[in-house]
Amino acid sequence: MSAHEIYQTLGLAARARKITTGEELVIKEVRNGNAKLVLLSEDASKNTSKKLHDKCKSYKVDLRVFGTRSEIGHAIGKDERVTVAVTDSGFAKKFIRLFDEFNKG
Repeated sequence: MSAHEIYQTLGLAARARKITTGEELVIKEVRNGNAKLVLLSEDASKNTSKKLHDKCKSYKVDLRVFGTRSEIGHAIGKDERVTVAVTDSGFAKKFIRLFDEFNKG
């Protein structure tokens, strides 16, 4: 299992229009109950990180920290992105499985 497969899946989700990017839009998706999973870059600011961790915890949305803002942006064909909300439960389950496999090593 490599990070490459995670980025490929992220690109596929972007082409399928099953993600939302940007801090404020991601928070809006979490509040509305549309976000099934939130991805946060490793190089996010402390303020952004705390805000998203708190929001996801209070709304019971899974959050994973992975990659850098430039890697995430490149994977979805955009400029740098710090936060991504996955709005499709199928993609969210796939990402969680991929992250678990990736973290096992």
